[in-house]
Amino acid sequence: MGLQAMTYLVVGLTFAIYIGIAVWARAGTTSEFYAAGGAVHPVLNGMATGADWMSAASFISMAGLIANMGYGGGLFLMGWTGGYVLLAMLLAPYLRKFGKFTVPQFIGDRFYSNGASAVGVICLLAASLTYIIGQMTGVGVAFSRFLGVSNSTGVYIGMGIVFMYAVFGGMKGITYTQVAQYCVLILAYTIPAIFISMQLTGNPIPQLGLGSTFAGTDMSLLGKLDHVVTDLGFGKYTTQVPGSMLNYFVYTVSLMIGTAGLPHVIMRFFTVPTVKDARSSAGWALVFIAILYTTAPAVAAMARLNLHATVNTAVKSGGDIFAAESSIVAADRPDWMHRWEVTGLLKFTDKNGDGRIQYYNDKSKDPAFLAKVEAAGWKGSELAVNRDIMVLANPEIALLPNWVIALVAAGGLAAALSTAAGLLLAISSAISHDLLKNIWMKDLSEAGELMAGKIAMAGSIVVAGYLGLNPPGFAAGTVAIAFGLAASSIFPALMMGIFSKTMNKQGAIAGMLSGLAVTMLYVFAHKGILFIKGTEFLGLFGGKANFFFGISPNAFGAIGAIVNFAVAFAVKNMTPPVPEHIANMVEQVRIPRGSKAVDGTHAH
Repeated sequence: MGLQAMTYLVVGLTFAIYIGIAVWARAGTTSEFYAAGGAVHPVLNGMATGADWMSAASFISMAGLIANMGYGGGLFLMGWTGGYVLLAMLLAPYLRKFGKFTVPQFIGDRFYSNGASAVGVICLLAASLTYIIGQMTGVGVAFSRFLGVSNSTGVYIGMGIVFMYAVFGGMKGITYTQVAQYCVLILAYTIPAIFISMQLTGNPIPQLGLGSTFAGTDMSLLGKLDHVVTDLGFGKYTTQVPGSMLNYFVYTVSLMIGTAGLPHVIMRFFTVPTVKDARSSAGWALVFIAILYTTAPAVAAMARLNLHATVNTAVKSGGDIFAAESSIVAADRPDWMHRWEVTGLLKFTDKNGDGRIQYYNDKSKDPAFLAKVEAAGWKGSELAVNRDIMVLANPEIALLPNWVIALVAAGGLAAALSTAAGLLLAISSAISHDLLKNIWMKDLSEAGELMAGKIAMAGSIVVAGYLGLNPPGFAAGTVAIAFGLAASSIFPALMMGIFSKTMNKQGAIAGMLSGLAVTMLYVFAHKGILFIKGTEFLGLFGGKANFFFGISPNAFGAIGAIVNFAVAFAVKNMTPPVPEHIANMVEQVRIPRGSKAVDGTHAH
């Protein structure tokens, strides 16, 4: 069977399974729509949480970032996994014990204010909508290549699929769909990694293959990769970091606390029967997540090495990389390059007219390297590779069987769609439950609330699709901005709500608004207002070179969080104290008891 037919078969089959599960597990009550009735087994919830959390950024973009950044890309591994541990240990059990299934509802009750709940909704919408842009970007990348459609068409198809199983299934349908999606995405990620690790090192375990000897040499795989990339003018793979060490540290912290403040992941801990089960499902989720996250560095390094070896035959033979015959003839480039060129995500331009492809760092400042480039007659790097394609193209670069390539396509789509569904449910519940039911229309019936939730989700899908057609950057970079928004607004409010009995509503509201505002100001200054190109205003702050210690906008969430905490405690000290019954409630939530079952309708 041909690659295209195989891809249609595998992707179509997985979509049919997702929709079938959603119909089978469709929600009939608001409790099932928002919290799956609080009856999901911890192991299944762990798998669903893994799929919910491992988005297109994790599956499609993260290994591509590591392949491009080398050691510096490890900040995504450290930030995201460290943040999940932070969430599982410090927040999830206490929030589950509190018994509310949405973040704004917790904020509203803990800070005894509908205003605080409304601000929580604003923060949730800012983070979640930005996050969805990254998912829709990933959907567009996967569909445009594997289904042979444009990026825009891919986004529209993704919107339709998510609509069918998210709107009708609610949290109950999404949970069981995400279990299936986890199985698909983890197989799609690990099977090609095993094949490629065997090819390059003879070791079937990718995590061990990363440090094993490169086939046919006495060098380790990482040592070989270091040698190759430095010979081609790139930074050393095992030591390079993005920008300064300060930026590297702040970026990692922002991702970590942003992860702990993600509303769609926090909601998952309300789908299990007890507080004990919430802790258990958090542990299982970490196990399921670790399978992919420990494999990613190997996938990244092997994909980078294979890409260079494809373009320059001297990489594997050990010959002179600057020799004319080492660069492959453009007319003989492999079929996978032609297929990706159609998407516009891989581009070849013959700059020196020699009919061959040169791929190197033409931005290098090394005089010795530049002298070799000039002597070889190279006129600039001729291959532009979008970092988001590295994982999806990896099995094609390694010439793996068609069924493996098709499986990777299905895995990438599963990762993007599962997270998009979770985010849409978080947005839907914030609008229908926290704004309509709890603030504006308190007499709204359960049926009316359920319908409002579905309408809100449908509207969110349309907005998310539009934003996905106009992303501010690559998938993982866009997601990093979303994590920064959550880090600067939601995470501090949750931490102060649980661990500070004295934090009052005035402090919490002021902190959330200031943290969010500072972070959005910084991001929009770099990325444009609402990510619209041409509306950047860096000039107001002295230009990019003079802007806040060289910290990138993707990393600024940690600074926003500091602002949030500082403003919150300053305002708290100038305003009336917390009512005694609220302080007592906080104390009760923090006591390590409460493993008895909590009724799934308690939040109502």
